[in-house]
Amino acid sequence: MQIYLPIAEMSLNVFLLLGLGGLVGFLSGMFGVGGGFLMTPLLIFIGVPPAVAVATQANHIVASSVSGVLAHWSRDNVDFKMGLVLLIGGLIGSTIGVILFSLLRSVGQIDLVIGLTYVLFLGLVGALMLFESVRALLRRRRRPGAPRKLHQHTWVHGLPLKMRFRKSRLYISALLPIGVGFIVGMLAAIMGTGGAFLMVPAMIYLLGMPTAIVIGTSLFQIIFVAANVTFLQAVENQTVDVVLALLLVIGGVIGAQIGGRTGARLPAEHLRILLALLVLVVCGRLAYEMTAPPGDLYSIATTEGGL
Repeated sequence: MQIYLPIAEMSLNVFLLLGLGGLVGFLSGMFGVGGGFLMTPLLIFIGVPPAVAVATQANHIVASSVSGVLAHWSRDNVDFKMGLVLLIGGLIGSTIGVILFSLLRSVGQIDLVIGLTYVLFLGLVGALMLFESVRALLRRRRRPGAPRKLHQHTWVHGLPLKMRFRKSRLYISALLPIGVGFIVGMLAAIMGTGGAFLMVPAMIYLLGMPTAIVIGTSLFQIIFVAANVTFLQAVENQTVDVVLALLLVIGGVIGAQIGGRTGARLPAEHLRILLALLVLVVCGRLAYEMTAPPGDLYSIATTEGGL
């Protein structure tokens, strides 16, 4: 059953869109990511213009993240204090990111920038996560009872404005999570993601948070960053397709609840390896799409007058 998307100016199968929303919502609940790093490329693969895909699927991130947070909150796995500090940087970064998005769109370079940014960051983050996760798993199997240190103390842990985050068992400078939130928020606006594919590794390896707390906390701050991106994109660029967003949201809310329950049963190391592999697969497909020769080397554009 086809449905017309007014902003994207195309028709797509309703069940395809519901299925995409459900799949990404499931991954959101399982891994603690908003799912935008996967949804945006998937929408581009099925023909949705990149600018519309980036702006619209932020609605899906909000809905699936709310659903995922509720699932993790019920198990007391959300550090709201850390989430609020991350959110300060995220709101500032996402606002600046939307302004940059508008500038790139005005000069006709936004599609290229979106693609290159995805390939660069997905490839880098996926490779680092996979390497560290496999190493940690092997080390754990060799020494099952040995304690595992998630991060090393460096100069960043000596920054001022220290705060105690009891839920995460941390005492660190507030500038560190604010900086992480800022960078992730800016990328969220440009790439159409909640930024969790960067946020989750940063919270685990840089801030040193427990993996079980990271997932729910990440989803909590994603809600507000993605909502800010959606609002600004709608006002500034008019690229939010409400019909497309609604279908993605319906599937995403259902999928996130199932994913949250599934993720709770898997060991932390296995979750990180699966997420790393998923990130690398999406990166590889997107890189192929950007470098593969087009089916038609030439195209003819006509104006409304037929000239």
